Amino acid sequence: MDKSDCLALERYLRRMFKMDTIEVRRRPQKADSAEVYLGEEFIGIIFEDDDEDDDEKSFSFQMSILGFDLQEL
Repeated sequence: MDKSDCLALERYLRRMFKMDTIEVRRRPQKADSAEVYLGEEFIGIIFEDDDEDDDEKSFSFQMSILGFDLQEL
Protein backbone atom coordinates (compact mmCIF):
# COMPACT_ATOMS: atom_id res chain seq x y z
CA MET A 1 0.00 0.00 0.00
CA ASP A 2 1.54 3.28 -0.99
CA LYS A 3 1.76 6.49 1.04
CA SER A 4 -1.10 8.22 -0.82
CA ASP A 5 -3.45 5.30 -0.06
CA CYS A 6 -2.52 5.47 3.63
CA LEU A 7 -3.15 9.21 3.77
CA ALA A 8 -6.50 8.90 1.98
CA LEU A 9 -7.59 6.09 4.31
CA GLU A 10 -6.47 8.08 7.35
CA ARG A 11 -8.53 11.10 6.25
CA TYR A 12 -11.53 8.86 5.61
CA LEU A 13 -11.33 7.11 9.00
CA ARG A 14 -10.82 10.38 10.88
CA ARG A 15 -13.89 11.87 9.20
CA MET A 16 -16.00 8.69 9.58
CA PHE A 17 -15.24 8.18 13.28
CA LYS A 18 -14.78 11.88 14.12
CA MET A 19 -11.38 11.19 15.71
CA ASP A 20 -8.26 13.13 14.79
CA THR A 21 -6.01 10.67 16.63
CA ILE A 22 -6.48 7.83 14.09
CA GLU A 23 -3.30 7.13 12.16
CA VAL A 24 -2.72 4.75 9.24
CA ARG A 25 0.88 3.52 9.00
CA ARG A 26 2.53 1.53 6.24
CA ARG A 27 3.78 -1.90 7.25
CA PRO A 28 7.53 -2.40 6.77
CA GLN A 29 7.38 -5.96 5.40
CA LYS A 30 3.94 -5.99 3.72
CA ALA A 31 2.87 -4.12 0.58
CA ASP A 32 -0.82 -5.11 0.64
CA SER A 33 -1.82 -3.73 4.04
CA ALA A 34 -1.40 -0.96 6.61
CA GLU A 35 -1.71 -0.73 10.39
CA VAL A 36 -4.31 1.46 12.12
CA TYR A 37 -3.54 3.18 15.41
CA LEU A 38 -5.62 5.19 17.83
CA GLY A 39 -2.96 7.39 19.37
CA GLU A 40 -0.17 4.93 20.09
CA GLU A 41 -2.47 1.92 20.51
CA PHE A 42 -2.65 -0.54 17.60
CA ILE A 43 -6.31 -1.25 16.78
CA GLY A 44 -6.33 -3.10 13.45
CA ILE A 45 -5.17 -3.69 9.91
CA ILE A 46 -6.46 -2.44 6.57
CA PHE A 47 -6.00 -4.82 3.65
CA GLU A 48 -6.03 -3.72 0.03
CA ASP A 49 -8.47 -5.78 -2.07
CA ASP A 50 -7.34 -5.75 -5.67
CA ASP A 51 -9.95 -7.44 -7.81
CA GLU A 52 -8.44 -8.18 -11.20
CA ASP A 53 -11.91 -8.36 -12.81
CA ASP A 54 -12.58 -4.66 -12.31
CA ASP A 55 -10.29 -1.67 -12.07
CA GLU A 56 -11.66 -0.34 -8.80
CA LYS A 57 -9.57 -0.60 -5.65
CA SER A 58 -11.22 -1.36 -2.31
CA PHE A 59 -10.05 -1.92 1.26
CA SER A 60 -11.06 -4.09 4.23
CA PHE A 61 -10.55 -3.03 7.84
CA GLN A 62 -10.02 -5.84 10.36
CA MET A 63 -10.15 -5.12 14.09
CA SER A 64 -9.79 -7.80 16.74
CA ILE A 65 -11.32 -7.28 20.17
CA LEU A 66 -9.99 -9.46 22.97
CA GLY A 67 -12.22 -10.65 25.79
CA PHE A 68 -9.67 -9.22 28.21
CA ASP A 69 -10.28 -5.75 26.79
CA LEU A 70 -14.04 -6.05 27.39
CA GLN A 71 -13.51 -6.98 31.04
CA GLU A 72 -11.66 -3.72 31.66
CA LEU A 73 -14.83 -1.75 30.89
